[in-house]
Amino acid sequence: MSSKTPTKASNTSTQPSATYGEGSIRVLKGLEPVKQRPGMYTRTDNPLHIIQEVIDNAADEALAGFGKRIAVTQHTDGSVSVEDDGRGIPFGLHPEEQVPVVEIVFTRLHAGGKFDKGSGGAYSFSGGLHGVGVSVTNALSTRLQVTVSREKQVAQLAFSGGDVIEPVTVRPAVSGDRKNGTTVRAWPDAKYFESAELPKAELVHMLRSKAVLMPGVTITLTNEKSGEVQTWLYKGGLRDYLTQSLNTDPIIPLFEGEQYAANADDNFAEGEGAAWCVAFTEEGSPMRESYVNLIPTVAGGTHEAGLKDGLFNAIKGFIEMHSLLPKGVKLMPDDVFSRASFVLSAKVLDPQFQGQTKERLNSRDALRLVGTFVKPAMELWLNQHVEYGKKLAELVIKQAQARQRAGQKVEKKKGSGVAVLPGKLTDCESRDLSLNEVFLVEGDSAGGSAKMGRNKETQAILPLRGKVLNAWEVERDLLFKNNEIHDISVAIGVDPHGPNDSPDLSGLRYGKICILSDADVDGSHIQVLLLTLFFRHFPKLIEAGNIYIARPPLFRVDAPARGKKPAAKFYALDEGEQTAILDKLRKEGCREGAWSISRFKGLGEMNAEQLWDTTLNPDTRRLLPVAYGEPGFADTEVSFNKLMGKGEAASRRELMELHGDAVEIDV
Repeated sequence: MSSKTPTKASNTSTQPSATYGEGSIRVLKGLEPVKQRPGMYTRTDNPLHIIQEVIDNAADEALAGFGKRIAVTQHTDGSVSVEDDGRGIPFGLHPEEQVPVVEIVFTRLHAGGKFDKGSGGAYSFSGGLHGVGVSVTNALSTRLQVTVSREKQVAQLAFSGGDVIEPVTVRPAVSGDRKNGTTVRAWPDAKYFESAELPKAELVHMLRSKAVLMPGVTITLTNEKSGEVQTWLYKGGLRDYLTQSLNTDPIIPLFEGEQYAANADDNFAEGEGAAWCVAFTEEGSPMRESYVNLIPTVAGGTHEAGLKDGLFNAIKGFIEMHSLLPKGVKLMPDDVFSRASFVLSAKVLDPQFQGQTKERLNSRDALRLVGTFVKPAMELWLNQHVEYGKKLAELVIKQAQARQRAGQKVEKKKGSGVAVLPGKLTDCESRDLSLNEVFLVEGDSAGGSAKMGRNKETQAILPLRGKVLNAWEVERDLLFKNNEIHDISVAIGVDPHGPNDSPDLSGLRYGKICILSDADVDGSHIQVLLLTLFFRHFPKLIEAGNIYIARPPLFRVDAPARGKKPAAKFYALDEGEQTAILDKLRKEGCREGAWSISRFKGLGEMNAEQLWDTTLNPDTRRLLPVAYGEPGFADTEVSFNKLMGKGEAASRRELMELHGDAVEIDV
């Protein structure tokens, strides 16, 4: 056979070897998803977070008033045990599943006692809301054993890799057994973690902070290898903790407070609220820690934003009342917050976290909750301590003046000869590049709502008419023939350039350039056209991290009052989030169909307040940064050419035929 004639084998070798049919779909059962993608459920640099999940459960018992002691032991064989004197996990059969409850807790995702939020629920306030915590610990451990003392009985069982290897055994309690409580001992599986060692400093910090947040609860850490035993029992609460943690003296006495909603409160559920302690210092790095239902939120969130909002409004009001503000000085929230150290502990009935590791609180209501309680308390404190208030005002004004001077320096550097700004641009008042942001808004009506809802100090609005020109194949010197592109370039203060150019970015007028379009297909198309413009003709702005995509919601769910929770509005980005919201309402006892669902046909349907709450407010919005992916500029350019090139219709058709079924289209 001629070498030029391909054999059957060589011909088929270029084709995909696998077929795609019904049998190609694999369903991950039980705890398999955790083992396949552990990084979606926990930190994988070390096992601290999976141990923290067990500690959090013990802390939830203490938070609910059923425990006074938590003992953590690092054993010589690498395992860690957590013992509490709470009520003990029930070990009888679940009424629906007919499986021991303690087994369900450790082997089923989205199972636990914390979803029951109605009156009489096991936990009114708890940190574990996803219901995947200790089941993740179990999945990622070579062995996990549980001992429960409850109702004069002791139950034991053990798992390996999430599977039961020693079923539940129950025996009567004898002399020497604890009356109530749970002990969990876990052997983390090293193959899932970069390091099998628990970071000692982080573990100590976490246990110490939990003791601070639960006055009267004794927490111990025992290291069997070294014999070291550490004990924490705090009665002074947040003030003592913050004072010990500060590296410099505060300029005024610490401001602390605590307030929780009463049963008659129409705005918040009974028991929701916060405790806080704040110190203002002139120098040194601020110390900041926040918690939600004892869970440390290292990335902050809406509860910290509420503290910031409450402090700013109270101090700003005090400064205005006493006419302390020099002419030409404008106060910003960061002028107050930049020199504040604090410990904040919020209680939220149904906290929504960003990611399973719960590092940031996303609940919009938490901003209003904390701000509502902090502001009047701070106002009262300032009026009772006027001299201290004036001293604090002096610090805040000094911060504002320093910020404005820095902004003026940037303005001078830009020089003269600035192009005349577009008439439809509604500019912001600030000239501080680190604060300023411009929203490129789809449509005049949405632009009108955005203008009314924005923060005029730092947010500019540039409405765009219709769909922006596909600039992929437009020559650079012909770009300004298009009015929309001309206006965008002049507004942001940067000229079009290529990937290898060194453009002058000193004229950049905004630190964030945000694409704001409808949450539907047309909005996505406008996003793509604008991203094409920036990728092709303003690539250095993407490299510098100046381009963002705002994500407005597609749905609004109006929920009636249910149990302790008052009537509320929820916003969902898509149908997936809408389904999650409805599931949550059902778990809270909301009657099927008692809610109403509205779909926003466009941004123009939102009033100014809704647009601010969901899309413009830096504390509650969702803003995605735009960056280059791993392959690099050249590979990305090939992909863009296939998607946006005028002569690439055949390539696009092939792409849609290959992958069209994998895309959910909203029409």
